[in-house]
Amino acid sequence: MFRQNDEARIYLEPSTIVVTTSDSLKNATVKGGSINADHQRFVASSKPLLPKQKAMEVEYQKATAQQRETPEFKERMEAMGQALFKEYAQNDMAFIKANPNSWVSLYALHSLKMIQQPQYEAVAPLYEALSPELKNSAPGRQYGDMVRGLKVTALGAQAPGFTQKTPDGKAVSLADYRGKYVLIDFWASWCKPCRAENPAVTKIYNEFKGRNFDILGVSLDDEKGRTKWLKAIQDDQLPWTQVSDLRGWENQVARLYGVQGIPQNFLIDPTGKIVAFNLKGDDLKNTLARYLK
Repeated sequence: MFRQNDEARIYLEPSTIVVTTSDSLKNATVKGGSINADHQRFVASSKPLLPKQKAMEVEYQKATAQQRETPEFKERMEAMGQALFKEYAQNDMAFIKANPNSWVSLYALHSLKMIQQPQYEAVAPLYEALSPELKNSAPGRQYGDMVRGLKVTALGAQAPGFTQKTPDGKAVSLADYRGKYVLIDFWASWCKPCRAENPAVTKIYNEFKGRNFDILGVSLDDEKGRTKWLKAIQDDQLPWTQVSDLRGWENQVARLYGVQGIPQNFLIDPTGKIVAFNLKGDDLKNTLARYLK
C-alpha cells in the first residue's frame, strides 16, 4: 500500500530558501530557488492522481482482515496498485521529457526505479535528452551506467546466459531451457510483494506448464537468509526450479539483468530472446496465452 511519510524534499542551491508550515513537513511550503520551484511543479503534476490513491487506501482500510487474505482481494489490490504505479510513472516521464535541464528531472529518473522496473526503450531517450551538466554529474554517470546495462536486456535482445545452483547444489543454466519459453523470476523470501505475487504466478504456471513453458526462480536472498529462502519455497509451494548465489542484491544474475527492484521477471522465447518483462497477473497470463497457442 502507498504511504505518505512526514517529510519534505528541499534542494540546496545558491538562493534563499524559505520553508513554512502550520503543522507538518508534508504540508510545508518551500519557496526560493529555481530548482525548488521545479520540484514544486513536479509535485503538483501528480496531484490529480491522489484521489485514486486515496480511494485505494480507503477500500483497503474498509476490508476486514479476513477479506484482505482472500486471493480475489489480493489480486484486485495488486491490479489497482500496478495501474496506479503506471500512471505515476507516465506522469513523471512526461515531466522529465518537458524539463531536460532540471536537476529535478534527474532525481525523478532515479526515483522511477522505486515505481517500476526501468525499461530501456522508455528511459534511454529521457536520459540522452538531459543536459551535459546533468549527465556528467556523479548521479548522472551512475544512471548512465544503468541505462547501458538495461540495453543488454532490452526487448529482442539475446538473454544473457548464466549458471547458478539450486538449494541442493545442482548447477542450472539458462541454456538448459533452450527450445522452450522460460520466465526468469527474480524474487526473495523477504520481499512482501514477491510473496503476495507467488500464488498468482503458481496458478498461471500450473495452467501453462504443459505447453512448452517453464519458470526459473532466481532468489535475491543472502547466505544468512538461506533458511528463510528454503522455507518460503516450501510455504508458497513453488514447484519450479529455484537458484541463487545467496549474495542478496549483489546476485550475479540480478546485476547481469540490471534488476533494480523485485518482483521482476523476463520472458525468454525458445531461441533465447527476451520477448517481454515485468509481467504480473493478467499481463503475464495474457502474454503467455499469446505466445503459447
